[in-house]
Formats: sequence, C-alpha cells, structure tokens
Amino acid sequence: MSESKVVQTRLVLPPDTNHLGSIFGGKVLAYIDEVAAISAMKHSRSTVVTASIDSVNFLSPVKVGDILTLESFVTGTGKTSMEVYVHVYRENLKTGEQTLTTTSFVTMVALDEAGNAQSIPKVIPETEEEKELYASSKARREKRIK
Repeated sequence: MSESKVVQTRLVLPPDTNHLGSIFGGKVLAYIDEVAAISAMKHSRSTVVTASIDSVNFLSPVKVGDILTLESFVTGTGKTSMEVYVHVYRENLKTGEQTLTTTSFVTMVALDEAGNAQSIPKVIPETEEEKELYASSKARREKRIK
C-alpha cells in the first residue's frame, strides 16, 4: 500500500471559498478525486477513471488561509478496480493546530490504451491501519455492488 501513497498540500485562497469564508465542498471533492486518481495510477501503472466516490464525510470547516493536506492510498483491489482511502487535514497556519476535516473512499478502474478495463496487481497492507482498511474493504465493495 505504501507504494500508492500520495500526499498533497494546498493553501485555501478566497476564490476557493463561499460567502462564509469556508472552502466549497465541491473544491474538496475535486482535490480528493485528483489525489485518489494519482494513488490508483501509481498502483496500477495505468490510466484510471473514477467509478464512484462514496462515504464522503465533511467533519469540520476549512477557512481561508488554512493549509489542506490530503493523503491517499489504495486500500483494496478487485480484478480491475481499486478502492482508495483519502483523508484531509486542515492546519491553522498561525497556531499549527491540525484537524481532520474530510474522509472518503473512492473507487477507480484501471484502463488499457484502448480504454478497456485492465487487470491490476493485488495490494499488500503493511501497517496496522492499512490491515484494518484492507480487511474492511471487501464489505465496502459488496455494499457498493448492491
């Protein structure tokens, strides 16, 4: 799983926010989709497309001037699809306080050069967190299929 890990850092600017000075949820979703795609591409070594974004949880607000850190990695694999876990933290630049703001699971499908789904390697969990996410990925996949 560590080979698919991606970390991105972003500064929240006024155009990213609503009239309350909080980041647009759609902006965060776009960042999540991008970082998840990069993790899936690193794992599959191929082009990928988003199949689903589920269980997006907005846990706390993000304000202008905050730093966002997004971290993603592949948590489960099927024959051609990958589940990617993304969590987002905000950091108050003045205080250094960090808060979990968003979590999400994204499903990506690997494509060959002709645009057809292609087989991917299995993912191997290493840390305790990865093992827990890997073990629960099958139940999330079954829920998505239903």
